[in-house]
Amino acid sequence: MQNNKYIKHTHISEGKFREILRLFCADLTSTQIAKISKISRNTINRVLQLLRKRIVELAEAESCFEAGEIEVDESYFGAKRVRGKRGRGAGGKMKVFGMKKRGDKVYTQIVNNCSASELVRIIKRLAPDDSTIYSDEWKAYDGLVNAGYKKHYRVTHCEDVFANGRTRVNGIENFWGVAKNRLAKMRGITRKNFNLHLKETEWRFNHRTENIYKLLLTNLRHCPI
Repeated sequence: MQNNKYIKHTHISEGKFREILRLFCADLTSTQIAKISKISRNTINRVLQLLRKRIVELAEAESCFEAGEIEVDESYFGAKRVRGKRGRGAGGKMKVFGMKKRGDKVYTQIVNNCSASELVRIIKRLAPDDSTIYSDEWKAYDGLVNAGYKKHYRVTHCEDVFANGRTRVNGIENFWGVAKNRLAKMRGITRKNFNLHLKETEWRFNHRTENIYKLLLTNLRHCPI
């Protein structure tokens, strides 16, 4: 076993681990990383799994929002749409709820359903009551004012209205596009591992102007995986 300050119980040297981490931060697939690093795919998969679990912890620690303008929306990830199933009834897809503070960060969470009890509970947990909330017309958001959010504005997509001054949800919708494009490159993501990849995408987006290699290396130096 190597004495490695970044990862426990491993035969990988610190230098080789830093190489793997750089390749991971460059958003290469496990197959590409294994080929470049000359380390087995199974070993790379194990290391990336540990890295993604740490990123989930980091993302959750950063999840709460300060008051401001916050867009909320839901999206659906996974298999192609089932014929006849559309929107929130799309069959076989992962239901994901998202929040984005304008000019700041995004938060994502897999949900069992898109009911008021599920979505409003998440909003209450993360966003202060004096926030301004922007949503579409989905009925689950009907109770936001009663839940304490006195400033709630809605975009009526069903009337082909996508923005009305500051009333829009373009920010979170743009993130959905970024997330789906990125995850499409990670072929074969299982439902079991979907949350790891989703939260990784969220964390990368929130730190897109920073050196994530240095961020992770510093974190791992203080608390190895």
